[in-house]
Amino acid sequence: MIKGKPCKVLNISVSKTGKHGHAKCNFTATDIFTGKKLEDMVPSSHGTTVPVVKRSDWEIIDIGDDGELTLMDEGGNQKTDVNLPPVPENMAQEIRDMWADGENQVSVTVQAAVGIEQVVSFKKITE
Repeated sequence: MIKGKPCKVLNISVSKTGKHGHAKCNFTATDIFTGKKLEDMVPSSHGTTVPVVKRSDWEIIDIGDDGELTLMDEGGNQKTDVNLPPVPENMAQEIRDMWADGENQVSVTVQAAVGIEQVVSFKKITE
């Protein structure tokens, strides 16, 4: 967690111990939902918070006019509280276009962490 956002760490660099006694760890990471690059510097003697991230695959049943998705998993459970992704901008339109073809089924991967759920990828379901 950097600045309250769940992140994927790209790089960690550790500085040498200074005159005040603690080495510092510099984390470079990207937000898992927006892709925005974030940095944080923490004393090496301190701990850090790690979010619990879950990923699940769902089949699109319907797409509403405002981008709300109706999804179904392999067990037949439905989910209606996820919208088309705001980032990257073209992903939402690509999902709409692929689903509108009608002959192809579309599967999305929903990533969840710290109370946020968002579609992070999609693909055609081939039988």
